[in-house]
Amino acid sequence: MRVSYFEDTDTLLVTFSDSPVADTTDLNENTLVDMDGWGRIVAITIEHAATQTDIRECSFAFPPVCSNTP
Repeated sequence: MRVSYFEDTDTLLVTFSDSPVADTTDLNENTLVDMDGWGRIVAITIEHAATQTDIRECSFAFPPVCSNTP
């Protein structure tokens, strides 16, 4: 996963995979979702990111890994 912010266009791009994009859906006037041929999300683009999100504060955390080992 890659997160890129383009300050010159105030665009946030979250890329989940390098799969070819088969379809793009507008969630609203500022948010686009790219999907592959199987309907899996490839990327999300947020335009006007500074007003749509708090781009100044970004964090990322993995969920805990479950183990069946005692």
